[in-house]
Amino acid sequence: MNTSRHLREMSRRERRDALEDLVVAYLKEILLMDDSEELPLDQGYFDLGLTSLRLNDVRSRLERSLDIGIDATILFGRPTVEQLVAYLTDVLSAPPAEPIMHSADSRPPGTETKETSDVG
Repeated sequence: MNTSRHLREMSRRERRDALEDLVVAYLKEILLMDDSEELPLDQGYFDLGLTSLRLNDVRSRLERSLDIGIDATILFGRPTVEQLVAYLTDVLSAPPAEPIMHSADSRPPGTETKETSDVG
């Protein structure tokens, strides 16, 4: 089972806690912190010592792990771990997007096939 599906099956509280653990683990790894060090959840990424490049690494890693797209501006609009976790919790609490399937009867307008007969 992929991480995204597993997280979607959790309660909202469990999902938030799991996402916080994941984000904190990624940030600690990038910041070369060990497990015993506390990462402030309400401190800005740049105040923690991250650069834009490293923040992009975190975003890419989260995208792969969670199988979702995260616009780069999200990290600047939600500049703390708390805010990012809240955003990710909301995204993974929403139902996943369904692929659009077109059947022969639901073609876009103007693409219907025309049947003609050569009766004459």
